[in-house]
Amino acid sequence: MIRIVMDGAGDIPEDWIKEYQIDVIPINIHFEDKSFLQGVDLSNEDFYRLVEINKAIPKTSQPSPGQFIDFYKNITDIGDTILSIHVTQQLSGTYASAVMAAKELEGSYDVIPIDSGNGSVGMGFMCRDARKMEREGALLGKILRHLDYLRENIHIILTLNTLEYARLSGRVKTLQAALVSLLDVKPIVILKEGALAMAGRVRTRRRSFEHIIDEMARRMGNRLINAAIAHARDVAAGITLLEMVRSKLNCKELVLTELSIAVAANLGPGTVGIMAYPLEED
Repeated sequence: MIRIVMDGAGDIPEDWIKEYQIDVIPINIHFEDKSFLQGVDLSNEDFYRLVEINKAIPKTSQPSPGQFIDFYKNITDIGDTILSIHVTQQLSGTYASAVMAAKELEGSYDVIPIDSGNGSVGMGFMCRDARKMEREGALLGKILRHLDYLRENIHIILTLNTLEYARLSGRVKTLQAALVSLLDVKPIVILKEGALAMAGRVRTRRRSFEHIIDEMARRMGNRLINAAIAHARDVAAGITLLEMVRSKLNCKELVLTELSIAVAANLGPGTVGIMAYPLEED
């Protein structure tokens, strides 16, 4: 049997987790002398409240190799294959932890760590597609080739509503030099070669939505695509962006989900973005 694992830096519609049998290993969240597991003993809303009360961003860290080993053993049986899909190693050490765990378990468990090259809903689509292909009878090699295709073709474009989280976290290095000059604008951020990079700045929220849609349209053209809208604590903005995307892009599938704490901790509430990829031709 193939088990599919994703780390908590990925985003996925809640109903997909059960429907496609996806196991999510949570990230660690540290605040002062306390540690939490994302989604286990600290919800997204709890996280935002901590920030508001303490005016500081809790630190996040990847699961350790030991946590991965325990997680793999708890979800699977000896002899199963585990596809372990993780946030780009340019942004986190999660993939490296999974690789170390896989080596430790070699001979008992067949773990295949995969660097998604992206994050957020990009990882969710990779997990979903892998399960769908497995259920359709695809062999492992074909599934892995499709994941390679997704790694190269998923595009992620985000716009921030506030720079406060980026300032507090200090982890979005590509934004730091721009903070002073961008106080009154909405920065546009893309995931480029596995790392976050500035891609523009606009003055209004509405214009930022139009900008990221226009940029995604430029990349996708008229091709049929799967797409997702992810938001951080701003459902209304997510729905607005979703309807705008529906009218502008050629979407076969378009879903809405929430940004994980791992992303929102660095970009802040109100961040919304588009993730999309063209369907692979047979």
